[in-house]
Amino acid sequence: MTYRPFCIALALAACLIGCVSGPDSTKDKEMEKQPLSYTVSKLKGPIQIDGNWDKPAWKVVPAVTIQKHMGEKPDHRPKVQAKLAYDDKAVYVIYRVEDRYVRAVAKKVNDSVCRDSCVEFFFTPGTDIGLSYLNIEVNCGGTILFGWHPEGGKAVRVTEADCNKIEVGHSLPKIVEPEITTPTTWTLEYRLPFEVVKKYCTKATNPAPGVIWRANLYKCADATSHPHWLTWSYVEYPRPRFHMPQFFGTLKFE
Repeated sequence: MTYRPFCIALALAACLIGCVSGPDSTKDKEMEKQPLSYTVSKLKGPIQIDGNWDKPAWKVVPAVTIQKHMGEKPDHRPKVQAKLAYDDKAVYVIYRVEDRYVRAVAKKVNDSVCRDSCVEFFFTPGTDIGLSYLNIEVNCGGTILFGWHPEGGKAVRVTEADCNKIEVGHSLPKIVEPEITTPTTWTLEYRLPFEVVKKYCTKATNPAPGVIWRANLYKCADATSHPHWLTWSYVEYPRPRFHMPQFFGTLKFE
């Protein structure tokens, strides 16, 4: 008899906690699904492309975190950060990946680099282009795959000559085989000229103060011993699939 009031109190407390935490949990999940936004910093001029995350030009630029997973929760989830900036002629992107189980075997431009330890930037360069987009995928060794996907049209690969106009700096060798199984931090940086973007997407809007692009950033490692598929902005799809422009976040150029 002496325990009955205590038990009733516990039951009421549990009910109250459930009523409070349930809606909050649902709200948090809904918030996580909202498209993200990032302000792209304007540089004073061209910067050296060497993969140096700590150089002065990048120190003042805020980073995004690529941490949402697609598919089943991965056994290995690297910590992935990225920064974007621009000048009058190009967009600059740099990644820092605190990784493990790192591999890179793709050798040629437009090889299937997504099977390696890879970072990816998918973007719609303007607000009047519908669901058309470009995807630039670069493995940890600096090998590029670049494609143009016009809405309702046939996807095309950017030519090797145009891909070679993209300067790439990376901290790891071109080929990483066998796989590195110990904790490894690697960086990758590139300069993407607007002229290349405009050649394939003729309606592209050059970055300038107030210009809006839509984009997502990804990290994958399809054919490593610990595959994973991570996104910056949430993608609502039951299995890993990055070609989903309807879920892109927003890039705002300062």
